[in-house]
Amino acid sequence: MTAEPRRPSFPRSAALCKVPEITIYFWIAKLLSTAMGEATSDFLVYQIDPYVAVILGCLGFVAALALQFWVRRYIAWIYWLAVVMVAVFGTMAADVLHVVLHIPYVVTAGFFAISLAAVFIVWYAAERTLSIHTIYTGRREFFYWTTVVATFALGTAAGDLTAATLGLGYGSSLVVFAIVFAVPGLAYWRFGLNGTFAFWFAYVVTRPLGASLADWTGKSYLGGLGLGDGRVAVVLTMLIVIVVAYLSFSRVDTPEPHELQPDTTGASRSGVPR
Repeated sequence: MTAEPRRPSFPRSAALCKVPEITIYFWIAKLLSTAMGEATSDFLVYQIDPYVAVILGCLGFVAALALQFWVRRYIAWIYWLAVVMVAVFGTMAADVLHVVLHIPYVVTAGFFAISLAAVFIVWYAAERTLSIHTIYTGRREFFYWTTVVATFALGTAAGDLTAATLGLGYGSSLVVFAIVFAVPGLAYWRFGLNGTFAFWFAYVVTRPLGASLADWTGKSYLGGLGLGDGRVAVVLTMLIVIVVAYLSFSRVDTPEPHELQPDTTGASRSGVPR
């Protein structure tokens, strides 16, 4: 990847959102990254010592998030690197609970669902909004990435729950989650469903959808095609690089800076409605 481009000059009254605008490219990159994270995690855990794999995944996860928090604006390759590393490590974290500690998928899925709900409650209580269009403060960015981590862990457990515990297999799970993923978008466009709720609902479902896609293509059991986790991970990585390179050069998903307005106490406040 190229070095960070020179930061454009914005007025001091401008707030820079740290996450991309939601376009079709966002959902393409999100689905690819979730599937890639599943395949990469499974490949590493079974090809090298699983404890070493988890440590490497954790280090990559911490480094990528540190870089994302360090930059002052949305940069496509840094943002999506963080998403990919969350996908890899989130998969490992969810799998450790089941494979190592032998906790049933239904329990881990329930635990991560409760954890995600708790994050949303605390986030809203602190900020009075869950909108991704206002991620321009450190605290909101912290809540955003905490939510992302929780969705990846929940999605991993949910995908394995439907495929293995409920016996649907990877192919049927893929179809089920594809249908569920389409529901909030349809409800948003046709029936005026709240945009923030629709986004986060779809975001959560992309994880089991992507994981089911990776497992269906890579695994040789539960109805999988048996192409191999390594091959699937390589192909998905190449596709992600292509999409992110396009986003970096075209800047089609780069958010516009929000104007800030002084409040009555003299402090600066965003003029964007919550």
